[in-house]
Amino acid sequence: MRFNFDLPESNSESHQSITPKEEVKWLPLQNHPVFSSSAADGSRNGGEAGGASRNLVAWDGASRLYYWNSNKRCLHRLSIRLGEPDPTSIIAASPSKVLQADVKLNFEVDRISINRNGSALLLSGPDGLYVMYLYGRTCTEDKNTIVCRTVSIGSQLYCSSGNAMRTLRVSWHPYSDTHLGILSSDSVFRIFNLSSDLLQAEQEYYLQPVGPGRSRNAASICPVDFSFGGDHLWDRFSVFVLFSDGSIYILCPVVPFGSVHKWESILEIYSDAHTFGLKSVNSSAVSNSSLAITWLEATFPEIDQETADEENLPTLKAHSHALFDSSLSLQGPLRKVCHGEEDEALAVRGAECEGRAISFLYNLVSKDSILVTAWSGGQLQIDALADEIHPVWTVGNPPRLRVDYRDHILALAMICEPISIELPAKVDQPLDHTVWLGHPPPLLRLATVDLALPRKTESGSLITMYVDPLMLERIYALHDGGIDSVVLHFLPFTSQNSGRNETVRTPSVHPVLNTCLGEPSSPSPLCGFVSLSDSFGYSWIVGVTSMQECVVIEMKTWNLLLPVQIDTEKKKPVDLGGRKEIDTPDIISKELLSGPKVVLLPQASPNLRSVAADSIEGRSTLHQYFKLFHENYVEYAHKVYFELKHHAPQVTRIIDVQHARLGEAHEKILKVENKQSILEERIDCAVKLHNFLEQRLQRLRNMPGVHKKPLSRAERDFKSELDHFTGVESDALLSSIEALQARLRRYTQYEKGSVGSQQRQILRKNQVPDAQISQLKSAIEKLSLVNSENSKKVKLVESALKHQESSRT
Repeated sequence: MRFNFDLPESNSESHQSITPKEEVKWLPLQNHPVFSSSAADGSRNGGEAGGASRNLVAWDGASRLYYWNSNKRCLHRLSIRLGEPDPTSIIAASPSKVLQADVKLNFEVDRISINRNGSALLLSGPDGLYVMYLYGRTCTEDKNTIVCRTVSIGSQLYCSSGNAMRTLRVSWHPYSDTHLGILSSDSVFRIFNLSSDLLQAEQEYYLQPVGPGRSRNAASICPVDFSFGGDHLWDRFSVFVLFSDGSIYILCPVVPFGSVHKWESILEIYSDAHTFGLKSVNSSAVSNSSLAITWLEATFPEIDQETADEENLPTLKAHSHALFDSSLSLQGPLRKVCHGEEDEALAVRGAECEGRAISFLYNLVSKDSILVTAWSGGQLQIDALADEIHPVWTVGNPPRLRVDYRDHILALAMICEPISIELPAKVDQPLDHTVWLGHPPPLLRLATVDLALPRKTESGSLITMYVDPLMLERIYALHDGGIDSVVLHFLPFTSQNSGRNETVRTPSVHPVLNTCLGEPSSPSPLCGFVSLSDSFGYSWIVGVTSMQECVVIEMKTWNLLLPVQIDTEKKKPVDLGGRKEIDTPDIISKELLSGPKVVLLPQASPNLRSVAADSIEGRSTLHQYFKLFHENYVEYAHKVYFELKHHAPQVTRIIDVQHARLGEAHEKILKVENKQSILEERIDCAVKLHNFLEQRLQRLRNMPGVHKKPLSRAERDFKSELDHFTGVESDALLSSIEALQARLRRYTQYEKGSVGSQQRQILRKNQVPDAQISQLKSAIEKLSLVNSENSKKVKLVESALKHQESSRT
């Protein structure tokens, strides 16, 4: 197979005479051939992921939509136009480009996501983690197929055979196009830099939320999800980690090496550390802010005010740096805001949610940092940070560093443990008692939303959350039953800064899409979801079902956040009769149906009966009556004739429609009559089964063990603990066991490799002396020969000398 590189459109148009381009057709996105029924034959996009959430659709934020075909193991790139030909629709170009990996992908892809500039796309699954670079080579055999370079990420950790380690969440970093954040089942958060090393992580953070031997349950040490922070103060350097018991922890600061940040944002937190940290009367605040200033000045050397003013830098690049005697502290668990002597147990974890925590979402709306936790029982727990995040280090716990020959940091690894918290968070604390003291920010509970999802399995429901890119107050909840929209109407800090005195309004929940086919037990889950928006204020959602059916829905945004106002003065009762008349189409005007107008007869003289018709007065009277009759009744008759003649086709069409409906009704009645016998048989079977079950129930009621005493309070508490263990703790223990097995397997492999290397070194050491001994032996033999020859020569010389001496004497 031969390849040639893609040419720009201007160059490709010059070769139309040689290779004519295929005509491009613009079709509605839901009618595109990629989502046709023929493309769905044999597709494996169904819910076969074994409990994992799937999303096989991604959008680059402009004009390209990507869809992964699990059956053909290829990526479709669709060029789309938003709001054309009308604002409610989306059209796509056909045929689409097909992007093929240059390596064989032997795993099932569950999720795809695109980086910030749209140059690379992540392909993640339970058995593999790859990145496809979207600008590749065009195949000469098929002009619509592009072969793209595809590389594996952390193959020794996540893709090795028999490895029990699972990737829980993979996400692009919001401030870098080449950095990936990966949270795995071994409780380690890693950051990979695709531009430098694909096998080893650039940064590794070993999460230890509980000290050794202090864990009361397994769910408190098993992470499930994470999210990067937004563009707000220290949130941009924060990583939020969710654990299975619902506790949330924060890592701050975490910055990818080489990432680019706005100079104004860095200067804002730098000034905040100087103003509220160094000038504080609290020694802890001064110490924490000094460490933060040291880290900022080393990570961003251009932060100096004079240097920044001279160079006028719009952005700053993060340099590789780490404090050599300190590691990041795992801040948390985040507690709810307590008022006075509120129960501390409820401050850590809300008791109103069922099951275990399964997914997490961070959303920045103006000045409010919103944290949403989804539970397997179908609830959404919505909180807001009641205070700002600050970096916290654990002094005396140095990290492990890997440096080059110039002592530049290439990679780092550290163990992150939480610090002890003395008191729960309270809202009546002064500013000096909360800022830069190392306390994690408290949570302000906004609402707990129950989606009322059917409980189909013991593991509960899977919920994935997304933010509307146009209206950040709206959150989409994607679950097995479809899509729900949750709109936040009250944001504490945003409302306070705007000066609006609003009442606290609960979030509104609206069902957007229902994928259940009649029964809740047989859902058709979505395998793809993406939210689109344009610069004109229009918003859409695109969903792809397991049968590769595309759904496009326009979402209203302009009136969702407006308060509900009811004008009681202008409210009028609704006349149902009038409503029916308005809804009914007018075949004949009401003027004609009301009849001719009532005509007032002219004033007649008293002796009108005695007047002869042939007289002048009689003729005048008859003429006047005839004129009135002609103006009213004859004209009315003409109007009726014209109206009936004009509406005759419409009446005919209505009659035809009624006849057609009557025929359809007859056909349905015939079908019902044909099925009546089958229904009667099914009813008889159901009645027999009901009678049989009643008999069994009666026999069971007569058994001696039926009449049991109700459980006591202690027994009920013990039963709830057992239920919690079976629903939450068992999964957490299994994941912990898998992580330990993965570590043991890597350790044994390392031990085998080290033992083998040592044996090879010993063999090399043993082989080297043998060779030297043989060389020495040969050299000794040669030396012995030379020595013997020399001894003979010496003997000859001595005999010659003796002979000369004897001759002289």
